[in-house]
Amino acid sequence: MTDFLDPLPWLIVLPLVWGTLAFLLGPGRGGRLAIAAIALQGAFALHLAGQLIDSGARVYAVGGWGASLGIDLMADGLAAVMLLLTQAVALPLAVYARGYFAASPKGRELFWPMTGFLLAALNALFVSADLFNLYVTLELLGLAAVGLVAIAGGQQPVTAAARYLFATLLGSGAYLLGVALIYGTYGSVSLAVLTPMIHANAPFTVTLAAALMLLGLMLKTALFPFHFWLPPAHGGAPAPVSALLSALVIKATFYLVLRLWLELFAPLATVAAAQLLGALGAAAILWGSVLALTQTRLKMLVAYSTVAQVGYLFLLFPLATLAPPGVADNAVQGGVMQAVAHGLAKAAMFAAAGSMIVATGRDDIGRLGGVGARLPLTLFSFGLAGVTLMGLPPSGGFSAKWLLLSAALETGQWWWLVVMIIGGLLTAAYVFRVLRRAFLPMAVGDGVARVPRTLEFSAFALALAAILLGLFGAPLLDLLAIGRVA
Repeated sequence: MTDFLDPLPWLIVLPLVWGTLAFLLGPGRGGRLAIAAIALQGAFALHLAGQLIDSGARVYAVGGWGASLGIDLMADGLAAVMLLLTQAVALPLAVYARGYFAASPKGRELFWPMTGFLLAALNALFVSADLFNLYVTLELLGLAAVGLVAIAGGQQPVTAAARYLFATLLGSGAYLLGVALIYGTYGSVSLAVLTPMIHANAPFTVTLAAALMLLGLMLKTALFPFHFWLPPAHGGAPAPVSALLSALVIKATFYLVLRLWLELFAPLATVAAAQLLGALGAAAILWGSVLALTQTRLKMLVAYSTVAQVGYLFLLFPLATLAPPGVADNAVQGGVMQAVAHGLAKAAMFAAAGSMIVATGRDDIGRLGGVGARLPLTLFSFGLAGVTLMGLPPSGGFSAKWLLLSAALETGQWWWLVVMIIGGLLTAAYVFRVLRRAFLPMAVGDGVARVPRTLEFSAFALALAAILLGLFGAPLLDLLAIGRVA
């Protein structure tokens, strides 16, 4: 009975089951089933975290056949943190999506099945233990994400989905080519088998494989200058889809970059390569923030904000590479905390933006007048999410940036500190631009309708969680210390 209720396989099987059932139930149905199942997934993720705290990292042999004949699933603290983030974001967004598609039904026909498959791919990626299964989960994740972008129909969403499909297939192809080179060199794709072999001897083919794999993953993460696909995909999709993509999907590929950098390819992680990743992250922060400031559409502003916020995640690499152990720990903790805080805050921001668009019937920042008076909780949620993205106390964003700033000062890399400060100021500029417009009087001929309360409270719950992360985030950092990355 204990094996039957093991949380590791159920975190993958359960979303596949309810996603399939939602498809069989018919177009637009399956919302209640999804909410109940995601709540159960959250319980499984918490149970898994408790197991790791009690007994350390663990391995599950699927069907009793472990590697190399079978498939192993592995969970450590980093995987558990990402699993908790996934369920914590998905549950409020599922509640939000029911109300959103009731008010704006365009695209609801396939939302629930595709979301189930997306969550199954995410959960499977976080616990996969070999390079080829990681490729399979990347492909499933990419296809589900592309499908969700296209569900609204129309020329703009379909064009954005096609561009996204091109980017995700190109990134997956580069990753798979790297896996083929490693398999040809060592005859294995198991992370447990490959890690000591690469650490002992890494020929040029492995260096080339690492470069290809990381390049493909950076494309899928939309790190500058590979971000061309993200704004139209996130800005043109329905609000619940945009929130899922920004909060979770790009975090999955960042997670994989971090995992490979710190473990499998650690001997190849040079200072020059780390500085290059940091430079791209800094460019993303500045370029994405400037473009966010110039947008006239609300969802495009939030989408370009995602381009900017991705940059902070990649600052951890120059701060953690070849640094003293304590400093490197601070950098990794700061990067992971930033991923969690951004996931919660950006889901809240897209949800709040979606509520404003449903209420006004338009996606125009210049015509947000009256929203502050008619939708105060929605605007408050948007502002709370902005507090996290700016990195103001006591939010999770502040805790993350404090750890990164501390690592920058301790390693003497002051230039990253300057980038983070400028990025925070630019973030404040585009967040306050939206807040200012929303508090202006309503223009003649415009109207602001009421929206379902579930839309407002779901966005508020996510934004509040991002704030509380800064006050009660220590257990997540303790959990992060368990297992392979530590």
